[in-house]
Amino acid sequence: MTATAAVEPAAGYLGGKRRLATRLIERIEAVPHRLYAEPFVGMGGVFLRRRSAARAEAINDISGDVANFFRVLQRHPEALLDLMRWRLSSRVEFERLRRQDPSSLTDLERADRFLFLQRLSYGGKVKARTFGTDAGSPARYNPGRLEPKLRAIHRRLSSVTIEQLPYAEFIRRYDRPDTLFYLDPPYWGCEGDYGAGVFDREDFARLAEQLAGIQGKFLLSINDTPGAREVFGRFVLEDVETTWSVGARVGAQSKVGELIIRNYA
Repeated sequence: MTATAAVEPAAGYLGGKRRLATRLIERIEAVPHRLYAEPFVGMGGVFLRRRSAARAEAINDISGDVANFFRVLQRHPEALLDLMRWRLSSRVEFERLRRQDPSSLTDLERADRFLFLQRLSYGGKVKARTFGTDAGSPARYNPGRLEPKLRAIHRRLSSVTIEQLPYAEFIRRYDRPDTLFYLDPPYWGCEGDYGAGVFDREDFARLAEQLAGIQGKFLLSINDTPGAREVFGRFVLEDVETTWSVGARVGAQSKVGELIIRNYA
């Protein structure tokens, strides 16, 4: 393990772990490992905030937008920054880009579109996005202010393998005795929020069965529900409390229960 600077994610993402990240990272960094792997990386809310890097690291997301964004930022940061400089923050632009088919764009254009939408989307939604009520703030999408953050993420990604695989295939490919997986699947009851067929209720049982047979170690976080407790009950379950933003009221929060699940003592 080598020390590395913690970096803030480039944008919000549905189910992000901003309020839980510190506790998760403490547990991750207490486990010796040579390979760190995330099957559901999202915008990297845990991965980027780590203060140490494993000898080998791999991040994955089935979303083409996510995988493409990280690849472009890893390999072509200057081109992305140049394209962003001409983007205006407005509801009209948000709606225009939201209607675009990302598959019709170049990789660079797609990365630019994705970052713009995620910065301005209410609640970090990736499906049925809406323009955030405070999205007019220059801080939400200001290329000048974003540039240092994007450059820091670029540096952090320099030796990271970026994949776009189904979670089960990613786990099989990177499983070995010295691997530590951190998993952040969709919340129980929110499976459809990422798009049809991305992750279904039945996938929780499939995931638990696969994790029961891996060679490496894993840490998984999920909302505390009876269903999650039943499916992952064969593992070590740790109760933690965090807060979620509630409704449309600025600053409104509610305390909720989360589970941190692992296959080691």
